[in-house]
Amino acid sequence: MVFERDDSREVETQIKNKELVKERRRQIVDAAVQLFIQRGYHKTTTRALAKATGLSIGSLYEYVTTKDDVLYLVCIAIHSEVEQGLKEVLARPLQGREALANIIREHFMVCDRMSDHVLLMYQVTHFLPKKWQQKVTEAEMRITSLFVEALTELKRSGKLPHLDDATINLMSHNISVLGHTWAFRRWYFAKHFTIDQYIEQQTEFIMCFLDKKKS
Repeated sequence: MVFERDDSREVETQIKNKELVKERRRQIVDAAVQLFIQRGYHKTTTRALAKATGLSIGSLYEYVTTKDDVLYLVCIAIHSEVEQGLKEVLARPLQGREALANIIREHFMVCDRMSDHVLLMYQVTHFLPKKWQQKVTEAEMRITSLFVEALTELKRSGKLPHLDDATINLMSHNISVLGHTWAFRRWYFAKHFTIDQYIEQQTEFIMCFLDKKKS
């Protein structure tokens, strides 16, 4: 898990060593996810969080100021990993439908790896202060814009020339949500599909919908 963007840097820290900040915040985020799920966000104390992280209360406050900061970092951790993975896929020498299929796969695989984080994000993001909610929304829209970019390239290259802007926008949001759906309905899906089967069927569904738009 990495925090590549400036979003996480908006959370105040007293530590100057950026790599140490990343490492400690990874510890804090991973511990927080489990505690928030087990106990609930409001019932999780900073003392319990510090204990789970292996830090003293004083050390914890060197990396975050409030429990809201921790929840914000959980949300940003998800978006950072998805965004990094998608940009790596977009940088590969792939074209057309293969490129889109790889983008879908990368997004879904991150949602699988971070399913607890995704579930938590949906459950408690509304508890964040407005300024952090806005940042989380902006991060989500950046990821959706990568799907828009991939679909727009398919249109521009002549692979799916019939796509209009409204369809591109709708399907970009659908791809984003379908990845999240694996996380918050895994209690059912995991009994009937592997993640690879889920990705294969959802990709086929998306491709069939895009093809159908030709008619």
